[in-house]
Amino acid sequence: MNSKIGYLIAIALLLTAPLVIYPVFLMKLLCFALFASAFNLILGYGGLLSFGHAAFFGGAAYVTGHALKVWGLPTELGILTGTAAAGILGLLIGMIAIRRQGIYFAMITLAMAQMVYFLFISAPFTGGENGLQGVPRGTALGIVDLQNDMNMYYFVLVIFGLAYFLISRTVNSPFGQVLSAIRDNEARATSLGYDVDKYKLLAFVLSSTLAGLAGSTKTVVFQLASLTDAHWHMSGEVVLMTLLGGLGTIVGPSVGAGIIIALQNYLASGPLAAWVPVVLGLIFVACVLAFRRGVVGELREFLKKSF
Repeated sequence: MNSKIGYLIAIALLLTAPLVIYPVFLMKLLCFALFASAFNLILGYGGLLSFGHAAFFGGAAYVTGHALKVWGLPTELGILTGTAAAGILGLLIGMIAIRRQGIYFAMITLAMAQMVYFLFISAPFTGGENGLQGVPRGTALGIVDLQNDMNMYYFVLVIFGLAYFLISRTVNSPFGQVLSAIRDNEARATSLGYDVDKYKLLAFVLSSTLAGLAGSTKTVVFQLASLTDAHWHMSGEVVLMTLLGGLGTIVGPSVGAGIIIALQNYLASGPLAAWVPVVLGLIFVACVLAFRRGVVGELREFLKKSF
């Protein structure tokens, strides 16, 4: 009951937020909240630490940008094309990476992501270091003008809401329970007859697809796809967002994304602009040392002890 009330309050706040907060900032926050939630699906619930999720985020961004700018596809179809491309890329990388565990899995995903990054540098359709600029926002359903920031915000909010619902349903489904069992004790899950590699691969593909959806949406919002989207720094940022908000919680990654994006925007316009990576690094160290459950996890533990 309390969770339903919390969700209703969150929905009300999200619907009214653009009336008091710059819509473009809110759209950026929603895109990265979705990215972090997608990443949490494999790390928080599957126990798979990927250092290559920027490949799916950036890959979808480039494909969507090209589909909208060069092919002239409708906005919805362009986003779906980029999302599908991320899913296919996730399948190819996942089939290789899930053969290993722990640090070896992480290093394989990082290596594959760097290969994708260098491909984007040299590929003609990406625009190289200049990126894809001037990507048209188009219209939603052929009617709603997405060039208007308020219209665009609610379009992004619908995408985020649908993806968030899918993640929540997945985590609370039998598939999600098996995934958590594999995270906790893979050998026991195998002894019970579950095809561990199949579950890992499905989770990895779903996570990469949703990460691609976040990247595709971000491209439409900012009308730009750049190398920053596919750089390994982006993979590091999404790890930080997930850990800071609360690993293995539904709401945590969104909270972590909100904190990081707000800090980046606030610090970028102040005297600490050049020190943003240092500040984020200190936050990461503090998170690991002081509150390993993350903001949401620590708050939940405090409420349990208090009540």
